Amino acid sequence: MKGQPIDSHVHLEKTPDIEKWFRAAIKADASDLHLKVGMAPKMRVHSRLKNTTGEVMTQERVEELLFEIMTPKQRQYFLETGALDFAYQVEQTDRFRICAFRQRGMTSMAARHISSHIPPFETLHLPPVVEKIAEHHDGLVLVTGPTGCGKTTTIASMIDHINTTRACHIVTVEDPIEFLHVEKRAIVSQREIGIDVPTYDEALRSLMRMDPDVVLIGEMRDNETLTAAMRAAETGHLVFGTLHANNASQTIQRILDLFPQEERDLARQTFALTIRAVVSQQLLPGIRNDAPRIPAVEILLRTPIVRKLITESRENDIPTAIRSGEGEGMQDFTESLRRLVVEEWIDLRVAKQYAPNMEELEMALKGIRSSTSGIM
Repeated sequence: MKGQPIDSHVHLEKTPDIEKWFRAAIKADASDLHLKVGMAPKMRVHSRLKNTTGEVMTQERVEELLFEIMTPKQRQYFLETGALDFAYQVEQTDRFRICAFRQRGMTSMAARHISSHIPPFETLHLPPVVEKIAEHHDGLVLVTGPTGCGKTTTIASMIDHINTTRACHIVTVEDPIEFLHVEKRAIVSQREIGIDVPTYDEALRSLMRMDPDVVLIGEMRDNETLTAAMRAAETGHLVFGTLHANNASQTIQRILDLFPQEERDLARQTFALTIRAVVSQQLLPGIRNDAPRIPAVEILLRTPIVRKLITESRENDIPTAIRSGEGEGMQDFTESLRRLVVEEWIDLRVAKQYAPNMEELEMALKGIRSSTSGIM
């Protein structure tokens, strides 16, 4: 079965030549495929660009490969503007988000592979409480961390768990779509900015009219997006989102920083009411062949004391609350690093390199750990 351009009115009589490269990228488990004039195609495999043995690309060949899978309207837009984002489907399980662009007067392409293979929880080495968080029916769940730390994969695994266990409607708003969800028990509607809907604002305006139960709103990039997320969580929906923040305390501050000063008190109260969990993670180099990268994860849950601390602007007490709530499933990065060292997933030197406080980690490894300080 030959692939098809997404949202295309063009019927392809034969399999396009570029599809052999897409299939090669799938076989190589590559995340990205690059075409550039003057060099053979390159693939990004496990974060590293690698050469292929393919033909050296000419301007004519790159355009021939790309124009074959563009509609006439897309081709005209690209020729006029010098850039085009579109998608191409291979079978029913793999999709490529394609960015065709002109640089130094020549045409290039970067194509991101979007797979329907979503790693299950057990292969991601996430704390068991992450699965329990996905079983809630309302509230805001934020997965935070630096770029490339696996935030999208963690959320995809949580969404897949819901898809497997609940008869519900899952709506995602993404830029771009990273994983394709094959429907199981749930209905899954995935909307990609620039392809299915022009902007985030327009997607958010129509969100509640789609009768969702579970919502993914990609990255929390401004107060309008966050307000829409909290409103959906307030009205009985389970809402997922990502944010660039290093830990739970910083996540709360970043959230509030999105709002003008005069709106922060209301935003704080609403956030304290709607937040269900904050999952902060970093990917560390592992020492086992079956786990070359392993996540260190901090978990903040909305307990009564956490809600009280957020409401009273006491973010500085959040780390103590996390340590106090380890029996409820919460953990900080120090405890996560301790477990990874003890269970021989990472080297001690790596743990010390990433530890928020090296002395605290050393004490934790010796079994000395302060957990409470009378926060009330």
